[in-house]
Amino acid sequence: MILKALRYGMIGGGPGAFIGNVHRIAARLDGLYSLTAGAFSSDFHKCKETAAELNIARAYPSWAEMLQAESALPADERIEVVVIVTPNHLHAEASISALEAGFHVILDKPLCTSMEEAKAIREAVHAAQARGLHFCLTHTYSGYPMIKEGRAQVAAGRIGHVRKLYVEYPQGWLSTLLEGDGQKQASWRTDPARSGRVGAMGDIGTHAFQLLEYVSGERVTEVCADLRAVVPGRALDDDGAVLFRTASGASGVLIATQVAAGEENNLRIRVYGEKGGLDWQQADNNSLVIKALDAPEIRLRAGGPGTSAISQKHTRVPAGHPEGYLEAFANLYRNFAWQIAASRGLHEADPDLDFPGISDGVRGMAFIDAILRSQGTFVPLKD
Repeated sequence: MILKALRYGMIGGGPGAFIGNVHRIAARLDGLYSLTAGAFSSDFHKCKETAAELNIARAYPSWAEMLQAESALPADERIEVVVIVTPNHLHAEASISALEAGFHVILDKPLCTSMEEAKAIREAVHAAQARGLHFCLTHTYSGYPMIKEGRAQVAAGRIGHVRKLYVEYPQGWLSTLLEGDGQKQASWRTDPARSGRVGAMGDIGTHAFQLLEYVSGERVTEVCADLRAVVPGRALDDDGAVLFRTASGASGVLIATQVAAGEENNLRIRVYGEKGGLDWQQADNNSLVIKALDAPEIRLRAGGPGTSAISQKHTRVPAGHPEGYLEAFANLYRNFAWQIAASRGLHEADPDLDFPGISDGVRGMAFIDAILRSQGTFVPLKD
C-alpha cells in the first residue's frame, strides 16, 4: 500500500500518560508509521527519558520547537504527521500550528475546549485540505468492525426509519476523589483549566455522541441535559444524562458517567427503527444483534457469515478470534494512512476506509455547548 512508513512526531504521551502509548501501539500495528520525533512532555528531562525508552533520537523541549526544527529538515527526513495526545486545553494551538507548518494531524478527542477554538481549528483544517493535508480525530469506537456493520445495516434500511436511540458509557474509576491524591489521569480530567467546561461529558460523553450519530446516520438537533458532580469536592461533572431529538424526528437518551462503581468501559448503543433494531456493546464487541418485529433476532459476528464488505475491511483475523480496542484504534490509523497515500496518487481512494474528522470534532463541541445551555429544570413529583 505505502512503500515507506509515514514518519510522525508526537506531542504529549510522556511518563504516566495512558493514551499516548495506545496511539503508539495503534500506529505500529500495520507497519504504516514510524515514530521519529517527539515533544513528549513540557519537562524536557521527562521528554528525553521517554525518547530514550522509545529509542527516538529527536526529542524537543516543546512542541513549537519540534514543529520549527522538523520543518527545516529535508523533505525526506522531516516528520509527515503530527500526533497530539495532550490534555484538551492544548489541542487547538498545537493542531492549528501543525497544520499551518504543513503536517498532517491526528488528534485525540475531544477536539478542544470551546466552540470558538473548534471554529478556528475547522478553518485551519479547511485551509490545510486545500494544500493536500489531512486531519483525523480519534473517536476510537467508530473503528470497530461491528460498528461499521451497524452503520451499514441502518444505511441499507434493514431496521427502517430510525425512531429511538439509546447510548450509554458507564465507568466507575472516578467514584472517589482520585484527583485529591494527585492521580495524573484524574487530575487533568477534573480540572476546568485543562479539561474544559465539562468532565465526564467531554471525556466519554463525546465518544457516545459521535457513535450515535455515526451509526444511526441521524443528526441531533435538540438536547436537554442533567449534569452533576457526584463526588464531593469535584469541580466538573462526573455523571450526566441527556435527552435528545434528531432532525428526522427520532428521540433518545445518552448517559455518560464515571461514578458507576464497578463498571469498566462497556460502551453500548441501541438503535430502533420501524421494522427492527440493533444492539452493540464493547464488552462483546465482535457481536452485533439485529432485531426484527416478525423474526428471531440474529447475532452477526465479526468476519462471519452475513457481514458486509465494509465491516470485513475492518476485520483483521478469522471469525472467532477476538479483536478489540487496540485493533479498532489501529483501523483509524490504517484508514488515515490509506487516504494520505491516495492523495499522493499511490492507489485509488476507498470511501469504506473512513475515519472521524473535523466535522465530528465540531459536532462534539456543539453538543457540549448545547448541553451546558440546556441544563434541564426538575419539577416536584406529587401524588
